[in-house]
Amino acid sequence: MNSSRDPFEETFVKHCIVVGLGVFITYINGIFVFAFFKHSVFYTDPRYILYIHLVINDLIMLFLTVSLYVLIYSSPLVNAAVCSVLLLFASMTSENSPLNLAGMAIERYIAICKPLHHPQLCSVNRTYILIGLIWLLNFIPALTDIFILLVNEPISIFSTSITCYSKRLYGSDQHLMRSIFVESFYLSCVFLTLVFTYIKVLHAAKAATSDQASATKARNTILLHGLQLLLCMLAYVTPFVNYFLLDLFPKFKSIMFITYILSNILPRLLSPLIYGLRDQKMFKYVKRYLTCSL
Repeated sequence: MNSSRDPFEETFVKHCIVVGLGVFITYINGIFVFAFFKHSVFYTDPRYILYIHLVINDLIMLFLTVSLYVLIYSSPLVNAAVCSVLLLFASMTSENSPLNLAGMAIERYIAICKPLHHPQLCSVNRTYILIGLIWLLNFIPALTDIFILLVNEPISIFSTSITCYSKRLYGSDQHLMRSIFVESFYLSCVFLTLVFTYIKVLHAAKAATSDQASATKARNTILLHGLQLLLCMLAYVTPFVNYFLLDLFPKFKSIMFITYILSNILPRLLSPLIYGLRDQKMFKYVKRYLTCSL
């Protein structure tokens, strides 16, 4: 977005909307995080550990996203080294979400389809190892962007001031190819994982005689994972959507702002709505804090 084309009033309103939504979503997600750490009953369940990791990851991503948005307007020029660190964590947290969704889907698949093996395969220690692996798998591609930058530019670029925007710092063809390859590979793997687990749990739900309610709920949860994955993919297709819509409506300057809200801000609210409010155990504790705050 080009702030020079926006009048002060419009820019101020956009900032208020972005920061206001950021604070509201952080507050809601923060209640779920507080409830998790306040009650040890959640510490031994891999399902809740993966869930709260997704929420914390979304909180970090939301903070970075809102900070970068405000930074572009309030301080157009930022030190390139600081910008690279911000973009590093922004990229990691953005790409953590799909992999975390895949892990949650696999955990539900094992719990429903292989219940006898669930305690061994989905132990607490293995869950934390999986979370560490998720961060590692996304740290390496994000760090690769910096190495590609150093190959194409002198190291002195980190002492310059730039507009802190991904395409501004990582705009080479190599960065584009890296991004397309890694994101396509990860998203394809996650998509296939969700399809596989959904089909397996669907068959289990049809065949279940004693615990059909749990199987059906797990099937619906994995289906919602797919919805979240589609929303995660919005962040990747947003540049193309912006280009298409700006070509159709060149006078409508708020297109990029609206797509930014839909692809980066609002999806961070889905995690507590999809899982926290649907889960009776989590909702029992969260309701207490929501009631007190209201």
